[in-house]
Amino acid sequence: MRILLLTHAFNSLTQRLGAELRQRGHMISVEFDISDSVTEEAAALFAPDLIVAPYLRRAIAESVWSHYLCLIVHPGEAGDRGPSALDWAIDKGLPEWGVTVLQAEAAMDAGPVWASANFCLRAAKKASVYRHEVTQAATVAVLQAVERFASGSFVPQRAISSQWQPLMKQADRAIDWQLDDTATVLRKINAADGFPGVADSLFGQPCHLFDACVEATLRGTPGEVIAQRETALLRATVDGAVWIGHVKRARSIKLPATLAFAGESASVPYAPLLDWWRVPSATWQDIFYEESGAVGFLHFEFYNGAMATQQCERLRAALAWAKLRPTHVLVLMGGQDFWSNGIHLNVIEAASLAGGSAADESWRNINAMNDLALELITTERQITVAAVGGNTGAGGCFLARATDLVWVRDAAMLNPHYKNMGNLYGSEYWTYLLPRRVGQEAAQAIMHNRQPLTAQRALEIGFIDACLAGDVPAFRAEVTRQATELASEPDLTLRLAAKNGARLRDETIKPLATYRAEEMTHMHRNFYGFDPSYHVARHHFVYKSLASWTPRHLAIHRELGWKLP
Repeated sequence: MRILLLTHAFNSLTQRLGAELRQRGHMISVEFDISDSVTEEAAALFAPDLIVAPYLRRAIAESVWSHYLCLIVHPGEAGDRGPSALDWAIDKGLPEWGVTVLQAEAAMDAGPVWASANFCLRAAKKASVYRHEVTQAATVAVLQAVERFASGSFVPQRAISSQWQPLMKQADRAIDWQLDDTATVLRKINAADGFPGVADSLFGQPCHLFDACVEATLRGTPGEVIAQRETALLRATVDGAVWIGHVKRARSIKLPATLAFAGESASVPYAPLLDWWRVPSATWQDIFYEESGAVGFLHFEFYNGAMATQQCERLRAALAWAKLRPTHVLVLMGGQDFWSNGIHLNVIEAASLAGGSAADESWRNINAMNDLALELITTERQITVAAVGGNTGAGGCFLARATDLVWVRDAAMLNPHYKNMGNLYGSEYWTYLLPRRVGQEAAQAIMHNRQPLTAQRALEIGFIDACLAGDVPAFRAEVTRQATELASEPDLTLRLAAKNGARLRDETIKPLATYRAEEMTHMHRNFYGFDPSYHVARHHFVYKSLASWTPRHLAIHRELGWKLP
């Protein structure tokens, strides 16, 4: 069938659904929900058999849903209605929630139900629940709804009962630092994570709070900022404390808390961790190391997968330390939601806001990423593995590919390209790492087409080495099992010798320094050249500018010469 994905943005759920539907033989085109007239035009051009709306922030116009069957993905159980469904579920601490695929009608979220799927609701950030449980349930429900539509015999039924829940306002999210306990504070920030955040203040300045984590041992006067660590600030509650990882100050952008309040936090005492080992008690620790027998596991939990210059430098130091451990296999675990998404665009943008140079910070950041990738590529004593349990994109994909083996969870999406960010050329040694895996022609196609890859598709083309099933805990358990087996292989010494021999031959043919210099010539032009495309694209990305058009590589119905098949 021809299926039009109508969406507010090309988010992870839209990417997953598009890829899953293509794998099942459907022709997919994407249109951003910019205006009613644009949507009407897209439908007329593509003449879809079905419209699926994975992520909308407003109702579909009657002029569209009255002519085409439109299926809305609603992150709530059957009968739940309203724009803040997931927010309310997390705020109330519900044990179970779901996703409903329903038909668009005049009344919002009230149409006949085509499919639904429920899940256990984790006590976690809203954005994390959306990327994992909601996305997985939505994929199951949408695929079932599409099959039912294709059958021509399914008759959707309305929910037996329905309840409208209003937009959750900041008054509903407000924290009382003199009364709310740690669990309440955490739940409120979790329910607003990603967007819109909790309106509050730090150091007497208004801001929105994001990215909270419990602290088990440190204490202080409720409401006071009592410590800092790397990018996070610790704020006391009535019965404990929570780390605030990110904030958005008034008329600014979302940033790491210690950067956003750099001046104000200068006198706040540091609470550093002694080393890279995982701390047994609950605290905020963005990089930590664990070991099981002959296998080392290096975790890096960076918010939204973004890696600023200092984070890259710290991770490189942790990696260099881990390489000295008496292990045979070293597994880079990334984070729960993202493995890595490359350079930190918000921190780069902040450099220009502080009177510095975004180009200079871009240059520092990409060099730090390259240093980290080089540390991985030149690992000689261990077999390295990237265990990609969450989504990864841009430089993060090639940082993963800098390991010997890449194992990806089957629900994760990969975006191994850079051009969407203002024709950015990219580095991280991709010109060395990608062609040797998929061939020169396929490498150029990946970079040019700019399409997301499912783990299954990435395995088919040779970009990754294994696709493992299960949710994140099951995936990590399987990674541990396979890494342990790998570490105990009797021919591991020969495998290491072969790996190092291949690296030496590659270096003789063309040194890594040459690949890097060539890539950085292009990157220098992106950052400092006459074409401002990268800086413009980064600015719009950071400020979440509304889309003015749908990129042509997504909207095939807008390609020149497009004709209905």
